[in-house]
Amino acid sequence: MSEMMIKFSNPEEVLEFVNKVAKYPYDMDMKRGRFVVDAKSILGIMNLGFNNPIELKIYDENCSELEEELSKYKAA
Repeated sequence: MSEMMIKFSNPEEVLEFVNKVAKYPYDMDMKRGRFVVDAKSILGIMNLGFNNPIELKIYDENCSELEEELSKYKAA
């Protein structure tokens, strides 16, 4: 399993993110506080809010290509 912290500023970033992760066969969840949503769900992610760090869990060990593609969204 791999984890990273993600942050979105606007709905367009969420749409781009979902389009990127949808290309991969891994199961992924996003968690903020007590809320957990599927990382491939646009509405689910939007409900987690903007400008807040969100934990992304990727349930696969060999996902370095995906992590590199998502580096744009990493929370500082």
